[in-house]
Formats: sequence, C-alpha cells, structure tokens
Amino acid sequence: MFILITLPFYGILIWSYFYPEESFLWGKRWMYSEEPEPSEDAIIFIKIKSIIGIILVTFILIIGGFNIFN
Repeated sequence: MFILITLPFYGILIWSYFYPEESFLWGKRWMYSEEPEPSEDAIIFIKIKSIIGIILVTFILIIGGFNIFN
C-alpha cells in the first residue's frame, strides 16, 4: 500500500527533473498574464530538488521495507 502511495511522488519528481520549465509553473500559471521564463539558476535548483526528493523517497521506501519484513 505504501508503494502505491509513493509512486505518484516518484512520477512528479521524475517529471520535474526532465521538464523543469513546466514544473516551475505547475499550479502557478494562472498568476501570470504572459508566460514567464525561469532562469538557468532556477532550472538547476529545480533539478537538484528533484534529485534530492528521489533519493529521500527511495530511502523512506527502503527503511519502510526493512521495518515491514523484520
């Protein structure tokens, strides 16, 4: 059950890593009258956050798996 809950998080983090420009505006597009362009620093920051999130979710899954089987 826990794996099914974390799969959407993985999907969002992977999507955010490969398409940082679209994920930058996800849920905030209505705030702008025209399409803003994120800077290179913002894109790098989004990619770093995505990688850290993937690593954290993986560790949580591993620790949860060990707790279930012990």
